[in-house]
Amino acid sequence: MSFKIERVKTGIPGLDELLNGGIPKRNVVLLSGGPGTGKSIFGQQYLYYGLQNGEPGVLVALEEHPVQIRRHMAAFGWDVRKYEEEGMFAIVDAFTGGYGEAAKRERYVVRSVDDVAELIDVLKEAIRDVKAQRVVIDSVSTLYLTKPSVARSIMMQLKRVLSGLGTTAILVSQVSVTERGFGGPGVEHAADGIIRLDLDEYNGELVRSLIIWKMRGTKHDMRRHPFEITDKGLVVYHNKVIRFRGDRVVFEEA
Repeated sequence: MSFKIERVKTGIPGLDELLNGGIPKRNVVLLSGGPGTGKSIFGQQYLYYGLQNGEPGVLVALEEHPVQIRRHMAAFGWDVRKYEEEGMFAIVDAFTGGYGEAAKRERYVVRSVDDVAELIDVLKEAIRDVKAQRVVIDSVSTLYLTKPSVARSIMMQLKRVLSGLGTTAILVSQVSVTERGFGGPGVEHAADGIIRLDLDEYNGELVRSLIIWKMRGTKHDMRRHPFEITDKGLVVYHNKVIRFRGDRVVFEEA
């Protein structure tokens, strides 16, 4: 007796082809990368695609004001306000602590931004209210940057809630430009999947690339592929593979 894997389409052109059709449902995926690699855009694109296809979502904002997030999303043509009004989408404000006039209009606010227990309570409320199927936390590393020893424990708490409530989640993880890890000791073992975005300089030129490090519950491509950030979001070139030859970058047909 074989179980059919339920998959969640990312909505990022070219990526689902590398994932054998999408992310297995209820997986908690670490989206890791340095500054400027497109992690936030990836998460927002994933959520908006879900909304367009009748799948409610929640975005936890830990590094940016919710007002800015809505503005940035609208710049890509992803206007989430109507979905908020319809009760399909919510932003959890874990950034302002409730300070400022704009923050007073937010429905889901974490008053003490360092309190993981409060964050989880507010997140649970938002997921239940909108019946979320997709969640993005941007960025999860904010929760343990100053105390890396608790990184795995925080990750496991979040995973229990996110998977337990039936969501398929993307947890954005910040790493420094030179760091080859995934952003915190033990977090990569707790995650069901890891997608790594890189921005590397070769011969004075920046090259964007993506690699799927692991994904529980499915076969996945294990090669490095180029991607671009366009005015409509990320596009992954699943039919091209990047090879680094000395100081040269070669794009080969996959």
